Amino acid sequence: MSVAEQLDRVFREEWGQVLATLIRVTGDWEVAEECVQEAFAAALRRWPEDGVPDKPGAWLTTTARRRAIDWMRREAVGSAKLREVAVMTDPDGVAGPDGAAWPQEPASVVQDDLLRLMFTCCHPALAMETRVALTLRTLAGLTTAEIARAFLVGEDAMSKRLTRGKQKIKHAGIPYRVPPDHLLPERTPAVLAVLYLLFNEGYAATAGAELVRSGLTEEAIRLARLLVRLMPDEPEAAGLLALMLLHNARRDTRLAPDGVLVTLEDQDRSRWRLDEITEATDLLDAALQRRRPGPYQVQAAIAACHATAPTAADTDWPQIAALYGQLKQTPVVQLNRIVAIGMADGPGVGLKLLDQLHGLDGYYLVPATRADFLRRLGRATEAAAAYRAALELVKTAPEQAFLQRRLEQLSV
Repeated sequence: MSVAEQLDRVFREEWGQVLATLIRVTGDWEVAEECVQEAFAAALRRWPEDGVPDKPGAWLTTTARRRAIDWMRREAVGSAKLREVAVMTDPDGVAGPDGAAWPQEPASVVQDDLLRLMFTCCHPALAMETRVALTLRTLAGLTTAEIARAFLVGEDAMSKRLTRGKQKIKHAGIPYRVPPDHLLPERTPAVLAVLYLLFNEGYAATAGAELVRSGLTEEAIRLARLLVRLMPDEPEAAGLLALMLLHNARRDTRLAPDGVLVTLEDQDRSRWRLDEITEATDLLDAALQRRRPGPYQVQAAIAACHATAPTAADTDWPQIAALYGQLKQTPVVQLNRIVAIGMADGPGVGLKLLDQLHGLDGYYLVPATRADFLRRLGRATEAAAAYRAALELVKTAPEQAFLQRRLEQLSV
């Protein structure tokens, strides 16, 4: 792996954590972003000659901190804040060079920097979609194109939404600080949405050679575990963690050795991670006992139907279709429900419902689903046309390879 490739991986894995730390200690979003960008630029210059450090995240944090100190000195920022930035290199973080204790941040139940900044960015003064999009862009390091895909909107529209969000934060004077513990629940839905979309982007990447970006999925699971510990009485947090674990349990079986996508029905279930499935179903059972079902719990219940079926033929498709019916009927949910109905009642029924679906123009899974229904019905020529339409829209290499193989198997 080249240095440039390693730096790209480090960017994906470390950007959010480094930026979260810099925002916490500088209190200035734009300055923190600039310092972190300069740190990555320095890495691009130095790592080809010096080699990639053993702890690249620490190297980047230290470099960004030095940029922040220089900025604070130029801007004559107060000495207390300057010492607070400098303490990041103190192994104990409790005393300055004169031995005096440095001021500590107010205590909070949220101790992880990245999770804290997610709560901070998810301010109720911003619209929910803006909170989620802005947090994904700033702290998770997702590109505007990736976030636009998650929201099923155009890249230009998402770029404008992000710009408006930053301007509102600046003009409204929204503080960059951890909210009091009693205000955390009102920001929880947005934080859950961030973690959900972060995991989804890692589990099924927007574009590129890799379908799975394990760094993102692992970080989403780590933060979800922290959130469950932070809010043990919040069933949706447990439901989200269960959902992630149930999907993550199948990660070793989603790609064939040649890199082609393997569908759920063709995956080797003996290789699914039973420990994660067990942990997830226990979490889900405990959450459902609170009798406050929400969308993450329902989605986890759907995933559990798949994960606990001994074989693909044993999948309870009617139950899955019923569970999808309990969710808000967005176009994507409707598509998933149509797939489940088609598996339960036959591809002909699914195809008729698919013809009535609207609102997913440009979404490759619509023609891909149509192609699969037609293939199962033996209508090879029509299926081939649908596979070709899907191939024009799909962006990841493993999914492209899968669709191409399906097309070739039709022999038309």
